[in-house]
Amino acid sequence: MKTLLRLLLKTQHPPNRSGPAQTDKGMTLVELLVGAIMAFLIITPMLGFVVDMLNTDRREQVKSNTEQDLQAAVDFIAQDLSQAIYIYNGTEIDDIKTQLPAPPQNTTGTPILVFWKRQQIKNAIPLSAGLKPSDCKLPGQTGGTIECNDTYVRSLVAYYQIKETGSNPIWCQPSGGTCPTRIERYEIKDGVKNPYAPPTDPDFPYYAKTDTPKSSHKDEAFSTAFDFSEPTKKVTLITGGSPLVNSEVLVNYIDHSPKQLDAAECQKALGTPQTQRGLAGPTDVPEGTLRVTDSASSPPTNSFYACVDNARNLARVTIRGNSLRRLQTNADYDAKKAAYFPTASVQVQGLGARGN
Repeated sequence: MKTLLRLLLKTQHPPNRSGPAQTDKGMTLVELLVGAIMAFLIITPMLGFVVDMLNTDRREQVKSNTEQDLQAAVDFIAQDLSQAIYIYNGTEIDDIKTQLPAPPQNTTGTPILVFWKRQQIKNAIPLSAGLKPSDCKLPGQTGGTIECNDTYVRSLVAYYQIKETGSNPIWCQPSGGTCPTRIERYEIKDGVKNPYAPPTDPDFPYYAKTDTPKSSHKDEAFSTAFDFSEPTKKVTLITGGSPLVNSEVLVNYIDHSPKQLDAAECQKALGTPQTQRGLAGPTDVPEGTLRVTDSASSPPTNSFYACVDNARNLARVTIRGNSLRRLQTNADYDAKKAAYFPTASVQVQGLGARGN
């Protein structure tokens, strides 16, 4: 029995044995160098592929943003132009340029689309002479509701293509290289007239400014002597100096690089408009009369232009953007990258009648 117990104890607790320590074998310098080279050969192409995907995604994003901006711009112009009662063609704009607002400082500007429109002013004229426009209250406003009539006023609208000439302009990012152009909108509006005012009233034919909201005031540059029978005369009160005319930037990143247009671009777009000239019969309206573009620029960019047939009160507007200029300074037009220079067009017929 004792012998069996000793055997079991020896099996469970073998005696300690001393011997040489075992060590793990490491990698040699050559093996490390080979592994590093293999990792470099594998990771570098993958890294380049990821960077290329990120750049492509970024270019597609700015392309999409530019397309959305252009579409929003032509939609706004279409809505604005739908109220036009007279649209100036290329020859007429050349005649009235000195009467139009000057572009901002450190820029050059070309008027591309110029027209007269009717603008509705709601709840503007009281129903009786004893009230003032400031008494008019819309439903929900403090003071209850005083019913007033709507009215219409005339306004001259001009869309300019603006190009920066100064250094480090805020409208040009990234800075450097040739800056993109932008489109700005100017409007010179008549004021709300007082149908009850006698000619002896000092503010005749308008309400006093203290009795009307600012949105109903006549702009400083508006010419009350303008007559549609002579559309190129007395257009504004702008002569040597330039009265204050507010402007709004409609869209930026319009292509700055030149691009040729078809020699009959507007004639084709408008269906070859004709004019009656005495006994000689109808003749085609010249392309130079129909087309309005930045022809004075050297060279012309033709990235924002209008085709105008004012006999039919019809206009077609085209805008070409430059999405690459949002990412890089060397972003001139390239036919191979035409997708990054999206174009938007709209054709609109105005109200079709001249009026006050």
